[in-house]
This record gives sequence, C-alpha cells and structure tokens, in this order.
Amino acid sequence: MAETLKRLGATVVVANTDTELYGPGATITGVVSTISVCNCGSTNRTFRLAHVDGADIAGVAPEDYFAYDQTILANYSEFFQLGITFSGNDTILVRASHADVVFLAWGSEIA
Repeated sequence: MAETLKRLGATVVVANTDTELYGPGATITGVVSTISVCNCGSTNRTFRLAHVDGADIAGVAPEDYFAYDQTILANYSEFFQLGITFSGNDTILVRASHADVVFLAWGSEIA
C-alpha cells in the first residue's frame, strides 16, 4: 500500500450551508493531520467542523462536531492539529456564517 502526503481539500463555503471538505471514498484510508480555518473578511464570523460517519453530511449528529459555532476573529486563521482517521465514506463537514471563511485540510491517503 502506498501512502501519499498531500492537501486533501480546500473550500470556500456558501454561508450557513453544510459543505464537504474531505472524504476519501470507499477504497482509500485517509488521515487528516491539519485543518486550517481562515477568515479573510474584516468582521468576526463563526464556523463548524464535524467528522461524519458515512458519506451523507445531511446525517450529521451532535456527537460528530468538534467545533460548533466557534468564533473566528476578522483577518485571522486557526489551525487544528488532529490526526483523524477515515475509512469507508467518512467525511469532514465544514460550515461558516459567511463566505469570507476558507477551509483547508492536509494529511495522507493510503491506497
């Protein structure tokens, strides 16, 4: 099995809309080592992060969240050092109160 270190995903969200940041798919094992949340705007915003079991982010449950309506300051970035492992159709869900908030994920995939 080969391991590939890479940027796993990046997204600008539609305000107040659940969005998939990363999902490795059924045949790949993934490890998300770092997620960055960057507020490119001049106003404080809020964001959410969740690890959802299964491919359907609409099925997100309260226990899936590891950040919920957390405030991010204007023109500021936050970094989460994680080590979340993925199998099957797990996904990282992101959401923000405004499109000024950008999400990126880095890690590895084993195929």
